[in-house]
Amino acid sequence: MSAVSEFDEAVERVKNGSSVRDEAELLYQKLTDDEKLWLLDGDETYWAGRRAILKEGYNIRPYIMGAVDRLGIPGIRFVDGPRGCVSGQGTTFPVSMARGATWDTELEERVGEAIGEEVRENGGNYFGGVCINLPRHPAWGRAQESYAENPLLLGEMGAALTRGVKPYAMACVKHFACNSMENSRFQVNVTVDEATLHEDYLPHFKKVIENGALGVMSAYNQVNGQYCGESDYLLTKVLREDWKFSGVVGSDFVWGLRNPAKSVKAGLNIEEPFRQQRAEHLEEQMVKGEVSWDDIRRVGVTTLETQLRYYASRKDDTEVVKPDKRAHALLAREVAERSMVLLKNESHALPLESTEDSPLTLTVCGRLAALKNTGDHGSSNVRSAYVVTALDGITQKFGAEHVTNATALIPHDAAEAASHTSAAVVVVGYTANDEGEYLKPSMDPSMLKLLPTPHNAAEEEMIAAVNRSIEAGQSTFGSDAVGGDRISVRLHDEDVELIREVSRANARTIVVVVAAGEVLMDDWVNEPAGIVIGWYSGMEGGNALARILSGEANPSGRLPFAVARSEGDLPDFDSAAHEVTYTRWYGQRLIQRNGHTALYPLGYGLSYSNFSLEGISLRRETSTVLTRVKNESARKGTHVVQVYATRLDGERQGEKELVGFQAVIVEAHSAEEVEIHVDLSRIGTWDAQKREIVINGGKVRFEVASFWGDSEAESMEITL
Repeated sequence: MSAVSEFDEAVERVKNGSSVRDEAELLYQKLTDDEKLWLLDGDETYWAGRRAILKEGYNIRPYIMGAVDRLGIPGIRFVDGPRGCVSGQGTTFPVSMARGATWDTELEERVGEAIGEEVRENGGNYFGGVCINLPRHPAWGRAQESYAENPLLLGEMGAALTRGVKPYAMACVKHFACNSMENSRFQVNVTVDEATLHEDYLPHFKKVIENGALGVMSAYNQVNGQYCGESDYLLTKVLREDWKFSGVVGSDFVWGLRNPAKSVKAGLNIEEPFRQQRAEHLEEQMVKGEVSWDDIRRVGVTTLETQLRYYASRKDDTEVVKPDKRAHALLAREVAERSMVLLKNESHALPLESTEDSPLTLTVCGRLAALKNTGDHGSSNVRSAYVVTALDGITQKFGAEHVTNATALIPHDAAEAASHTSAAVVVVGYTANDEGEYLKPSMDPSMLKLLPTPHNAAEEEMIAAVNRSIEAGQSTFGSDAVGGDRISVRLHDEDVELIREVSRANARTIVVVVAAGEVLMDDWVNEPAGIVIGWYSGMEGGNALARILSGEANPSGRLPFAVARSEGDLPDFDSAAHEVTYTRWYGQRLIQRNGHTALYPLGYGLSYSNFSLEGISLRRETSTVLTRVKNESARKGTHVVQVYATRLDGERQGEKELVGFQAVIVEAHSAEEVEIHVDLSRIGTWDAQKREIVINGGKVRFEVASFWGDSEAESMEITL
């Protein structure tokens, strides 16, 4: 039996009612000066950690920051995400954007619990995978790591993931803030006015923190001229003063700060994940008077306080069982099924069902159909035991004798094969080379200066090894993918050619689009009979797709963004820009302002069931809207009820905003009463004096709808 440490004793006192702040102060007083500095960054030296990534892979085991063995302080033991536990062999779930398409917070909370179990099993205590940056433009390379274009949906899904994770690990929300450009993320300065910042780019962060996130990761970019890892406005004024956040703030990895002293004074607790700039320069800056021991004490005590709070409240070791990986895989399949969005289904092309008179035969084609394609190869990449491809799942479901594999054929030959089968499935879209974390960034000289100098021959050799890997073309994470922001928001020309050829050859052609976010499709949308957004669908994605196509699973995914008709309804985007202005005009709201209609609006998606909404009423005392969902078909299904509010007077007159939603399971030929909480702050405005969102009086129309702009929505008007 191991000895009880000073940290363990402090945890027990917190459990018994002692002040967590007082216990953190007492623990901090027992540290030596070297140990106090040790709390401020990672425990591994930069060059050793960098070489390990290239040699072994990223986050193979937790990154440990600020562990003090002498006192039993565990430190922050970081495991990345967000599509699963990156350390060890985790379950690969569909990417976050796919999970956003479920609009189901209860389901996402279950995903969080599964990930939390695996993080803890692998020695982690800190999950860095609650990514909720707003993808203001679909070309953003890391859109797959976020949930939606809408702040309400972003916040609710991120909060659900946090609630699921927190019994097992501290949840860290990222990247704070305005981080939605990838290629220039290290240099770009985002200019945004305070009202827009708080109304659109920050409220989802606040929501997640309110739901128990104990960590925040600052972003690489600048906001209004300050690097986020050194921004006293973001890290002190907003987080600590406005929101009363008392947890840990860590930098984004390696390049997350430029001046160690400024970062400490701004309230950044930890430079992640290695010993780097602070270890190299902070003591010298203390001598110069740029930072004081009081500054260091403030961030150090908060780090200890956060660990004590977590260990005093987490699930007890005796309650934690070994994760059921099979159950987690089945959950990954369930999530993938629930996420897939049926956009088009002409002449009941789906589901693909055989009859006695007409046995079903299928042609499967497209360069992605047989590819293990779960998302980018950066920090969110999960090493699952297996991945079921679309071809694998379809072949297993429909039988090899009924499936023609045309994945390696050119469009003309694939079309010829499709002309001889009952239906065709065309799998097209993107891979880690098209979008994702940018894995081969060019470093300007100012960034290279941030790397520590070698201190001995061993570190000299580490640097040489790293440089050899880079010269050989190896990416930041040791893979051969490129990633980055998308070059185009349309499909590749070869994909469009294949869709057109096969659709002409077989009237029952189903296109499955693999992508992280919005894909413009006006140039081919009229060709196929069916369109499914299949996403990067995780380790069980192929099985989920087959169950959707066969009708064994009923489509229930709804778009977490709008699909525009053309580039003219998208914000400006320059992936190489070093200066950019963020406004409130993006996504569905921009399309509305332009006076246009979306090709497919926010919240849109079809089902094999027929749903209708009946009635609307508002309970002001509980801020809830009530309606009735009726399933008029013979098939059980899940419907997503959405509540929209429109200001009928004042500055925002005519603008429609999502204020609530609820995924509802409805049995065949039955109905369900639904009560949906509404967040009226979405139609509020920022008050700079009160430093909060205020809800002004006036006339408002509420609608319960199946998507933005639903002509069959039930509505009512009230005066606030």
